[in-house]
Amino acid sequence: MNSANKEMVESAFGTARPTTDAAAASPLANNLADLLTHEDVDRARDRWRVTRARGGQARAAGLGKLPLFWLLVGPGVLVFLGENDAPSMLSYSATGSRFGVGFFIPFVIFTFLMGLVVQEMTVRLGAVTHRGHAELIFDRFGRFWGLFSIGDLILGNFLTLVTEFIGIRAGLGFFGVRPVIAVAIGLAVVFVAITTGRYWTWERITLALAIFNGLFVPAALLARPHWQAVGHALWSWMPLPHGSGSEILLLLLANIGATVTPWMIFFQQSAVVDKGIQPRDISAGRLDTLVGAVLAAAFGIAAILATVPLFHHGIDASRFEAAQFAEALEPWIGHAGAALFALGIFESGIVAAIAISTSSAYAFGEVLRTGHSLNRPVREAWPFYSILLGSACAAAALVLIPHAPLVFIVLIVNVIAVLAMPPALAFLLLLVNDRDVMGEHVNRAWENVTGVTVTVLLICAGIGFGLATVFPHWLAP
Repeated sequence: MNSANKEMVESAFGTARPTTDAAAASPLANNLADLLTHEDVDRARDRWRVTRARGGQARAAGLGKLPLFWLLVGPGVLVFLGENDAPSMLSYSATGSRFGVGFFIPFVIFTFLMGLVVQEMTVRLGAVTHRGHAELIFDRFGRFWGLFSIGDLILGNFLTLVTEFIGIRAGLGFFGVRPVIAVAIGLAVVFVAITTGRYWTWERITLALAIFNGLFVPAALLARPHWQAVGHALWSWMPLPHGSGSEILLLLLANIGATVTPWMIFFQQSAVVDKGIQPRDISAGRLDTLVGAVLAAAFGIAAILATVPLFHHGIDASRFEAAQFAEALEPWIGHAGAALFALGIFESGIVAAIAISTSSAYAFGEVLRTGHSLNRPVREAWPFYSILLGSACAAAALVLIPHAPLVFIVLIVNVIAVLAMPPALAFLLLLVNDRDVMGEHVNRAWENVTGVTVTVLLICAGIGFGLATVFPHWLAP
């Protein structure tokens, strides 16, 4: 192992020092070289760049701290823009077309605050332990609870992957692309992104795709929203809108499930580990997560505003798919606006398909103790990549089944995500309060208060949905 690689490896463990020729020639160095994997060297190379940026070389060039943040940004932005997936954006669109500007705009912001609380704990847990969420649950709580959590995750992830390909199919459907071709395009993009053999490359490709979630912003502007009404909604938080109690409850749960889901915990913690984030990077990880939450909230609200014209003109959008939303919007926001909306749905499905399938593969790899890093080439970690691509292919195939109730599946998947979230949050809270695991980074009192509050709110939402399902007459108008 040459001296440059030794410096990079030491940097990855937070002990970057110049390496002498004598040290490089030692038997210990040679043994270390034998033990190093492709994954170790690639992650060490990324950490070495962070160390150099933190050491002042970027500031000496007059670039401030931006290069350091650029090197550390990624998991937080991806997890929130990935959660602005096809079912989420369709839930926001259904909300805007049904209820217009009002209660749901500040409610969406509130759900992202809930998500920020959860994901901040996830960042700390990954940075301190350098282990994925599934692996920690197995080690700390045993095989039964480990299998329970993995089963919960895999079922939810697969159902959500199905909805992502619904979005891909429907978004490209606006442009006349046949379903089979649309799904094939989606799979091709997923394949290209994940087979680079390099976490950094995968992350930058996915970030480049994720920023196109912002296509909903120009679509919303073309809808010419009433900004005074938007400001009033944000300031006053209007009471619940009039309508069917069951419909309002379904949209409430769908909007919560559009922001807070179990896969986000598993994905971000594993991505933090794969990226090599250290405890001294936690502040940057928080900022990364905050930026992701702000962007995702803005784009989600834009999807609501883009579909408000349907509400004003009394158009029933309860059974719309993505292409039908875009087609219905075309008279009010023009062909360009409708095309942007359709492309936004396509993009949201692509990014989420990449992130969610990666989340499942990370969890399987951690539990099976096999290679589970995007820094490993396919030949070294073929089970990891097989699960990743296999889950995406299976979900894509289901989308092509004729006459499937696609819109119902989209809304119900977000509701299932809400019902599955309390157990995932319980494991997360127990882990971040375990001093043996977290050391000095254990949860503080106010962090526990906010975390428990979010958990209780989600439990109440789940109970409310269950009661409404068993006793639907309670919510009858």
